[in-house]
Amino acid sequence: MNYMSQIKSVWVLALFASIFAGIDAKAQAQTDTLHLDLEKAIRMARRTSVDAAAAINQWETAYWQYRTYRSGLLPEMTLKATVPSYSKRFSTYQNADGAYSFVPDDNLQIDGEISLSQRIWLTGGTISLTSSLNYMRQLSGNKGNNFMSVPVALTLNQPLFGVNDVKWDRKIEPVKLKEARAKWYSSTEEVAMQAITHYFNLLIAREALESSRQNYDNAVKLYRAAKAKRSMGQISENDLLQIELTMLTAQADVAADESTAKSRAFALGSFLGVENVEIDLSEPPVPHINDVDFTLAFELATENNAFVLNIRRRQLEADYEVAKARGARHEINLFAQVGYTGANDNFNDAYRNLKSNQVVEIGVAVPLLDWGKRKGAVRVAESQRELVKNTINKETIDFKQNLFILVERFNNQRQQVELAQKAVEIANKRYETNVETFLIGRISTLDLSDSQQNKDSMRQKQLNELFYYWYYFYQLRSLTLYDFMNKRTLLPIDS
Repeated sequence: MNYMSQIKSVWVLALFASIFAGIDAKAQAQTDTLHLDLEKAIRMARRTSVDAAAAINQWETAYWQYRTYRSGLLPEMTLKATVPSYSKRFSTYQNADGAYSFVPDDNLQIDGEISLSQRIWLTGGTISLTSSLNYMRQLSGNKGNNFMSVPVALTLNQPLFGVNDVKWDRKIEPVKLKEARAKWYSSTEEVAMQAITHYFNLLIAREALESSRQNYDNAVKLYRAAKAKRSMGQISENDLLQIELTMLTAQADVAADESTAKSRAFALGSFLGVENVEIDLSEPPVPHINDVDFTLAFELATENNAFVLNIRRRQLEADYEVAKARGARHEINLFAQVGYTGANDNFNDAYRNLKSNQVVEIGVAVPLLDWGKRKGAVRVAESQRELVKNTINKETIDFKQNLFILVERFNNQRQQVELAQKAVEIANKRYETNVETFLIGRISTLDLSDSQQNKDSMRQKQLNELFYYWYYFYQLRSLTLYDFMNKRTLLPIDS
């Protein structure tokens, strides 16, 4: 039995091993390879990256804040009701002779009010139309029903000489919405800039890995050739040791570059929202873009960039704070209500024989002695407005200067890319020539090592210059919200 059990166990293990081997082979066969060029990486980043989602959330928040503001300008209908209110208690009552007594209070009340209110854009007040009905039933003593109706009442609540909040909101809120939209479009370009950074980081790392592997293979071949030369006495022991040290260094570079390439591939995959995928990159072409005119770039930035809208909003908010501080020095409010009211123990009769119902109140709060508090508040607001003005002037100068520098760098970058490409061609030819020359013993290992390092650094420089060209291009797009390659605005036509 033990023997048969062992045979069965072996068969079971073999069966599971074959199943898992098939699953593993199938998983390996299904391993995806994501083929990326730069434009595709940018599209994916704008669609799936966390930064793009955050930019959309910020825009949606600003949009619904604006919708809320717009809703506040429209008429609002409100229903207030108490259904019901029951009270059974003793209340104090003052008699005609001045003495107090306690009287029972046992009643049921139901009341309701429906109102339609509207903010007055011109004055900042509120006008409302109200209709209400109160019902009370006495449950003990002189039992009975009582109705009081206000079929219609027109109410005006108006602050006098105060700040008109509606007027200021109508100035500030549309600017805030445009600023948020411009920020959103700029943020999408900034997401593209991050995608370009991750893309080129991986591309440069893989290029460095490929160069280090090639250098290691060449170092191995040179070391074998050097050993043969040493055996024939054609080179010294020191030269042989130097070549062996170069080979070991190249091997260490391969391990380090492999680690760097893996970490940067993981960073790009995480940014694009893809995991467990082999990413295959292609080297981006040199974009064909004419030089950008600074005057045009500055005009586009002034028209489209969120920075200019931000300046406008901050100026308006500073003016608003000054207006509020000045309006708070004298508080005068007007309350006026006109309408009709009726009361009866019968519901229908409560709406007959209506009487006029009018209320006019003017509330005044004028400081007689506040030790200069309100005047000081005005001075603080004015000082803060002046600070905002000076800060804005400085930021405007910095913005214009930074844009000028960016335009100059971009216009110069194409030449840098072309020069770097020529330098790579020269460095590669020099290295190939030095390898052949070294093999026949006409140059030293130091000269060979120098040409190899120069070849690698020139290739890295070429990719770096290409990266800056693309990065500057999208940085210009983010500041101007204009595509200089296709000569079109990035904003909607109705902006």
